Amino acid sequence: MELFDETTLKCSRLITQHYSTSFTLGIKTLDARYRLPIYAIYGFVRYADEIVDTFHAYNKADLLSGFRQDTYKAIRDRISLNPVLHSFQLIVNKYHIDQHLIDAFLNSMEMDLHQQEYNQEGYAEYIYGSAEVVGLMCLRIFCEGNKQMYDDLKEPARRLGAAFQKVNFLRDIRSDYHERGRVYFPGVNFGSFTESAKAEIEAYIQADFDAAYEGIIRLPQGAKWGVYLAYLYYKTLFRKIKKMPPSRILHERIRVPDNQKMALLVQTYFQHKMNYL
Repeated sequence: MELFDETTLKCSRLITQHYSTSFTLGIKTLDARYRLPIYAIYGFVRYADEIVDTFHAYNKADLLSGFRQDTYKAIRDRISLNPVLHSFQLIVNKYHIDQHLIDAFLNSMEMDLHQQEYNQEGYAEYIYGSAEVVGLMCLRIFCEGNKQMYDDLKEPARRLGAAFQKVNFLRDIRSDYHERGRVYFPGVNFGSFTESAKAEIEAYIQADFDAAYEGIIRLPQGAKWGVYLAYLYYKTLFRKIKKMPPSRILHERIRVPDNQKMALLVQTYFQHKMNYL
């Protein structure tokens, strides 16, 4: 079983490396004991997201329903021949990740199958399930059973996940709105997206980033650099988006160039080494 477990965890690492250079870079800066568990979380959420966003030629509802049932079975039986689900259940069972976090995540993925526009309540539910709970899953790993630390850092972890997701929404307006017909922000008309509407969204995102930073500086040393790097990457992306007029982000996917990502890596390395975080 040890060889099987290790192989499935490395499958999740491979998935992360192929789907996201940014998250891979961040995970590599974590202490070694955190890396494979975080890869397992990413592999699971990535594949669920692929079902609802990519597999257009297939019955997405059936695929997601099967994925949900297979996930629960893997966790219950502590084994799966699906390497993504086996590696995920290893981490769920080892770190006692709450079932309701997994339920909330899969519920948000299901919302993407039929929900096109959101009111405030639906928006909050979607953000919680699609992003905040992922931060809480990762926090379980970083806290390694320290319940007091987990409880103290739950709110900042949620706010960090929310900030990342909201930045993604702004970055991906072109594909979400024009290709999938989705409008996540309540009451926003992307047919006439104004500077004031964009500024209001940005103010909420800034508040999330500010609250999240207060938690990052209290993370265990082995997790702090990697999480801060992800935070800084998204803050850099956010600053670029803030400078863009609404018309541009409606038709262009904003990104951070690779050389700038490497510069952030070097910057945060020295901040970490000098205990400036």
